[in-house]
Amino acid sequence: MSNDAKQKVDVATNGDSEDEEDVFHDAHFPAEEETKLLEESQSIKAEANKLFTAGVYDQAISCYDRALSFCPNYLDYDVAVIHSNMAACYLKSEDWKACIDSATTCIERLNKVIPPATGDADSAKGKQKESDDGNAVVEITGDDEEAEEELKRLQKLDERKHDVMRIRAKALMRRARAKMQSSGWGNLQGAEEDYKELAGMENLPPDDKRVVQKALRELPAEINQAREKEMGEMMGKLKDLGNGFLKPFGLSTDNFNFVQDPNTGGYSMNFQSG
Repeated sequence: MSNDAKQKVDVATNGDSEDEEDVFHDAHFPAEEETKLLEESQSIKAEANKLFTAGVYDQAISCYDRALSFCPNYLDYDVAVIHSNMAACYLKSEDWKACIDSATTCIERLNKVIPPATGDADSAKGKQKESDDGNAVVEITGDDEEAEEELKRLQKLDERKHDVMRIRAKALMRRARAKMQSSGWGNLQGAEEDYKELAGMENLPPDDKRVVQKALRELPAEINQAREKEMGEMMGKLKDLGNGFLKPFGLSTDNFNFVQDPNTGGYSMNFQSG
């Protein structure tokens, strides 16, 4: 499919009518056009993979961007894989924010393929039920073409689930590491949440499991330290601001006693004469 034709579709999705946007957003390319676009995207992605292996991360990122421009946007899994690879490039380049953004986009797309609430046990149970129901209706034998097709379909579903969980684990590992490198109270809390999700996955390689377990041991102390630091900095700024307002009245924040609540981390303020 030519770039001009693709641009026409993009323009159509940006129409003035909100209803039209909803309609065109879900529109798919004809099967033949979709196949050509996906093949072109995968070819460019393979080129980007070689650049990544060679350590040329900036060029690899540009190449992945090109792969995205050809990949139909509704192919969530394929889009997710490209963003996962981009997150790996940004991680190597130590562009922590871009890594977090790419990994998050990857995870959001994968959630559309297999929602996180049903990505593990619930999904497995659902697929088992689907398989059992299929077997109750159709006996899978070598002579039954319909049964063979059903078996192939179920096998593809299982393979896709495995691939989704594998890519999700990679994206979570990359995002968690980038958040830890970014530091800050919020980022460290986000990293802990990612590592907790990873700890519940059964498909992690042994090396990744060790990284996750080590992070979960060390993060609570780092989170508390970051919280206390940020709260201290915030209180310092509030005091400076308060002194500016109180100075004309011959007062300062020293006239107020700030007491921290150990349970909530919040502060109460009491006036005290000098």
